[in-house]
Amino acid sequence: MAGFETLYRNVRIATMVKEDMPYGMIEHGAIGVKDGRLAYVGSESELPSADADETKDCGNMLALPGFIDPHTHIVFGGNRAIEFEKRLNGASYEEIARAGGGILSTVNATRAASLDELTESATKRLLQLKTEGVTTAEIKSGYGLTYDDEKKMLRAAKAAGKEAGIDVKTTFLGAHALPPEFAGDKEGYIDHICEMMLPALAKVGIVDAVDAFCEGIGFSYEQTKRVFETAERFGIPVKLHADQLSDLSGGKLAAEFNALSADHLEYASAESVTAMAEAGTVAVLLPGAYYTLSETKRPPVEMMRQAGVDMALATDANPGSSPVQSLQLMLHMGCTLFGLTPEEAIAGITRNAAKALGLQDDRGTLEAGKRADILLFDIETPAELCYWVGGQIPSEIISAL
Repeated sequence: MAGFETLYRNVRIATMVKEDMPYGMIEHGAIGVKDGRLAYVGSESELPSADADETKDCGNMLALPGFIDPHTHIVFGGNRAIEFEKRLNGASYEEIARAGGGILSTVNATRAASLDELTESATKRLLQLKTEGVTTAEIKSGYGLTYDDEKKMLRAAKAAGKEAGIDVKTTFLGAHALPPEFAGDKEGYIDHICEMMLPALAKVGIVDAVDAFCEGIGFSYEQTKRVFETAERFGIPVKLHADQLSDLSGGKLAAEFNALSADHLEYASAESVTAMAEAGTVAVLLPGAYYTLSETKRPPVEMMRQAGVDMALATDANPGSSPVQSLQLMLHMGCTLFGLTPEEAIAGITRNAAKALGLQDDRGTLEAGKRADILLFDIETPAELCYWVGGQIPSEIISAL
């Protein structure tokens, strides 16, 4: 057996390891892969052995870790393009809601769709992300709002990941909206989640994390806390839609439960940011929703930067507030709308995105021992990925999946 299954030579490597060198850059590098793992990442001059089953000359291309989208709602029935058109023609959100639109229209379409139909449509969206280099994605439920429909969504997410060749992590977002069966009874629905839905889904074993929408139009701090306490009882990590439209101390609540991430955070307070820094909770920023909803209050990026909060970026791909199918576009928006540096933005879809999914020991950087998820780009500098609006297609995607 050769030393490596595949050896990539003559490659510049943006390892994205956090160190003094920008992007963790290695010039004149080599990457050795064996058994789906990175066996060597370093200078070509220090390569211990050139023995390999296959050797590829990368022509001085740039290698980066496989991209990770840590917040999506890619599984859903139908779409809301007609609502988008109606809004641009002057209809109000209230008028659209009265006509059966809004999130409940997606709930109805998702409930009506079969497992196969949801899998097929989600696979198409994942393949769109994959063209730009996404090798890992998180997918949330939250448009079924019954046990059977939430389970159907989670199963569709896993199946779509297999079809698309992307590693999918599933998040149960039962506390996303109030289903019509519980109209006017948020407490009753939270009881149902905590006493029936989450325990049953945990038993099935298809939930990698638990999320909730902690907001005035969603669920309260105390209701969210109950969901998190239930998740904690089953040993399932949590994430949170936090402080998007108002400051309900969602970031602080997430930190109290050592959440993997708190997401959105436009209205996050200094107290929440400090708590997140102390807990190691990642801030997942979602410029697609900010842009689509024409928001004006940016998340406190400078405060997070000074506190040492790791920041990730995601598409928030969903049929309502963020119909985004390009993670690289989020790189550009993260820089132009939120003030991230290109290095921070790219760390946001690699190293910090992995941490937002609890995968930082397995992927997100190019280091020996980690998964061999590698992207090769024919570009001069990583900043080009943030500079070009519309993204750059990788010359090659190497995935361990």
